[in-house]
Amino acid sequence: MTELFSVAMRRNPYPFYEQMRNNSPLLHVPALKLWMIFDYAGVKWALNDHDAFSSSMSTVNRRNPAWFFFFDPPLHTKLRALIMRAFTPGVVANLDPRIRELSRDLLDQTIERGEMDLPADFSVPLPMMVIAEMLGVPFSDRPRFKRWCDVILRLSYTISGGEGSAAASADFAAVTGEMADYLAGLLAGRRQSPKDDLLTRLATAEVDGEGLTEKDILGFFQLLLVAGTETTTNLINNAVLSFIENPDQLARVRAESALLPLAIEEVLRYRTPVQWVFRGTRRDVEAHGQTIPAGQLVLPMIGSANHDPRQFRDAGRFDIARDPNPHIAFGHGIHFCLGAALSRLEARIALSDLLARATGFTLASEEPWEPRHALHVHGPARLPIRFERAV
Repeated sequence: MTELFSVAMRRNPYPFYEQMRNNSPLLHVPALKLWMIFDYAGVKWALNDHDAFSSSMSTVNRRNPAWFFFFDPPLHTKLRALIMRAFTPGVVANLDPRIRELSRDLLDQTIERGEMDLPADFSVPLPMMVIAEMLGVPFSDRPRFKRWCDVILRLSYTISGGEGSAAASADFAAVTGEMADYLAGLLAGRRQSPKDDLLTRLATAEVDGEGLTEKDILGFFQLLLVAGTETTTNLINNAVLSFIENPDQLARVRAESALLPLAIEEVLRYRTPVQWVFRGTRRDVEAHGQTIPAGQLVLPMIGSANHDPRQFRDAGRFDIARDPNPHIAFGHGIHFCLGAALSRLEARIALSDLLARATGFTLASEEPWEPRHALHVHGPARLPIRFERAV
């Protein structure tokens, strides 16, 4: 079962998912002390039934990061309502001009070369710039932010146990201390001289008449820094990869630019950026003729659910005009991703700019792409591409 987390499997898990949906839609992995759900109906149920499945890892006797999506109601409801204010439709729409400016500036640096490493040159810095500006932190600290993000993403390795798990936990503890010190200085400045940014709003926010603790704000900061960048990065990377592998679909979106929003939804389904999430059983749960005991770690396999042929016709085909497309790439229910609208906007602007300014996309390396450094994330860590400047 360790093959599930191998480089080759993470690059293309879909044949394995198909095998599991057909033969073992609910799989117990005793060696890793977890259960996996592979079918669309089962995954959606696990994401929605909060009486049966908890988001808190304390349910399964594991450390619970201080991020609100690892909390259950009522605390989750209160904290989510607070952070939702930063992602209202109006706030997201107002970011459009600035995202366009940032996208254009990044492409200006590579378009004449006719080649780039898509993550390093474009898909990583763009959403990181946007989140940094929303938070009100200096983008000059980007190398530090990226290092922190990489360490936080490696927390997914704690699932497999052993030396890798211990190292990931130790690195996260060290980075959390660094981030706490960094954030304390920023918060002190905001309380003295408030600004029009998310960090100021968090520093002055109240829940039930009480201000947020620095631990609460640190949790938001870690979550926004990672979740606010990684999904968009992989959405852009996976879109370009899918277009290169499906030139007919690339030609179609070039001919009908109005299809780009549908194409983005299909990328989210076909190459889901976050392949699985954590849940813990609150009680014994019956599914597919088996019983998951209370207190067990469960992985709803979102990437598999989005390829379930019982939900999606020709599920293995990349079809940019697929409509309807009820994928669950951003989760479902009360934990639906708050940044989904922002991620879609960033991807739409980035891909529109890239397609308008470059043609003839090809991979610049014959080596198979290396997955990003998180077990639950799907997408390339590096993606060297070549192209021609559009006339």
